[in-house]
Amino acid sequence: MGIAIANGRIEIERVDVATEYGGQVAEIRVREGDTVAVGDIVAVLNTSELMAQLAAAKAEVRSARQGIARAKAEVALREAEHNLSELELARVVDLERRQVASTADLERRDAQYAIAKANLLGAHAAVGTAIAATEQAEAHVRQLKIRIDEMTLHAPVDGRVEYRLVQPGTVVGPGTRVATLLDISDVYMTIFLPTSEAGKVAIGAEARIALDAAPNFVLPARVSFVASEAQFTPKAVQTANEREKLMYRVKLQLSSELLDRYRAYVRAGYTGDAYLKLDPSVPWHDDLEIRLPDAP
Repeated sequence: MGIAIANGRIEIERVDVATEYGGQVAEIRVREGDTVAVGDIVAVLNTSELMAQLAAAKAEVRSARQGIARAKAEVALREAEHNLSELELARVVDLERRQVASTADLERRDAQYAIAKANLLGAHAAVGTAIAATEQAEAHVRQLKIRIDEMTLHAPVDGRVEYRLVQPGTVVGPGTRVATLLDISDVYMTIFLPTSEAGKVAIGAEARIALDAAPNFVLPARVSFVASEAQFTPKAVQTANEREKLMYRVKLQLSSELLDRYRAYVRAGYTGDAYLKLDPSVPWHDDLEIRLPDAP
């Protein structure tokens, strides 16, 4: 008849909120069942030690910047000495040419000029070293600020809190999950179809879902995924075919608009029947026309 029938269950993508760094949990701002939006604060780790490190790092930046000022002042002093030494050397060269100054005076002034030049080069190098030290100190400050920011854990998706996994005061390590969210914008029913039907299913094909918990309503959906490999049907899924036959997993995606409208009713685990078109020209039966509850 051009319409495949199967049953399955509603599934919702789960998203873990986990720590980047270890530490003590200072706050948990959500409870199980709470609805959260992207960016909402889920948990906060203690940052007192990091704040102390940040204060010390900022002091290092101030000290390093003062080091730049001192190094530049030293450059100015060495430039003055270099210029004076250059003038004195030129004067002695002229006097020595007129045989008024001795060769010893010329050699002494030449040595003093070389020393002044070396001191000036050293002063310029000290400025570079001070600038590098400042940049390193500033980078340390930025690194600490980023780490402090990452001690506040935000919801990565719009969703509902399924599990709250830690309590305030708990000491956690890097990568520890503190909460699990249900991404209520990514909800689908998983069904299994035999080869004879799966081969006729097009991605994007229309589907209808009737949930056991709300049999009076018919929800619209579309095929978003068809497995490329067959598998044995899981025991939790009932099908009209024998279990030992290989089946293809199919996902029927509910639209984000529908989910947003009825987000208060979105839950995982609901079972129901699914109907999907194998032939797009076949019309839906009257009892499969879309019927939705009143919007909350």
